[in-house]
Amino acid sequence: MTGATPPGAHAPIDGLLVVDKPAGVTSHDVVDRVRRVAGTKKVGHAGTLDPMATGVLVLGVGRATRLLGHLVLTGKCYDATIRLGQTTTTDDADGATTSSTDASAVPDDAIARGAGALTGHLEQVPSSVSAVKVDGRRAYQRVRAGEQVVLPARSVEVTRLDVLAIRRPGEVVDVDVVIACSSGTYVRALARDLGAALGVGGHLTALRRTAVGPYGIELARTLEELAADFRVIGLGDAAAAAFPSRRVGAEDAQAIAHGRPLPLTGNGSSGPVAVLDQDGALLALVRDDEERQQARPLVVFAPGAGGPAPTGSAGG
Repeated sequence: MTGATPPGAHAPIDGLLVVDKPAGVTSHDVVDRVRRVAGTKKVGHAGTLDPMATGVLVLGVGRATRLLGHLVLTGKCYDATIRLGQTTTTDDADGATTSSTDASAVPDDAIARGAGALTGHLEQVPSSVSAVKVDGRRAYQRVRAGEQVVLPARSVEVTRLDVLAIRRPGEVVDVDVVIACSSGTYVRALARDLGAALGVGGHLTALRRTAVGPYGIELARTLEELAADFRVIGLGDAAAAAFPSRRVGAEDAQAIAHGRPLPLTGNGSSGPVAVLDQDGALLALVRDDEERQQARPLVVFAPGAGGPAPTGSAGG
């Protein structure tokens, strides 16, 4: 962690935050809270988390907002609880119950088999109240307006859906699971589909995100902790955790600060490479251009840099 200037001071704050989002607030609510604490409007998030969910929410502050659109946060991990025996309008506990079925007779081994069948490459239909856009409007906005919405299936990958515990409080069955999946996977839809496969219906009652890409819950801090001691992960450390990195000397640092290309990094992939100076400060993200035999800048972070405008930045 890097110490930040207290709110109200003039020095800029640049870095990533891994926030432990509380339940009952939106991701945008968290961004607004951090803006007030940090004393800057330049705060964005790298992907939302449902209001009912808790856990890892990655935010960028200051120049780190230019990093957000380049982060490859494809892998996500969750702890979740699925209630079998009830379906809801939203496939989670925030929705109204639409059906109830006695699930007490569903055996443990059937639950385990059902969970196992929801791993691998899946064609998953998102919940109708998801944030997926349909003709320019969010699906949940259309549902709230009284429209019937059926979203097309999308390809996702679930690498792990393990049953940790099964509890039987009456006619419903509560199943605690741990999930590792690709970005774009709806855990609410997994709960819905498990209940449907078992013939009793199901919905999500608890969700905690424990990791997004390389940023785990062990790095997360609550909003109360941030209000008392506002600290960020510095740009260099944040980039080195998310990308292959390369340190350069003064001559190359000067070149990249002015948006000029560098020699090929030899990274062997098409993804971004973080360019750091000898002290570990982030200078730029570059990508190898094999055709031109150059590493060309995607976004330049060096102070006073006149490089290309950033692309894909996330906003709050």
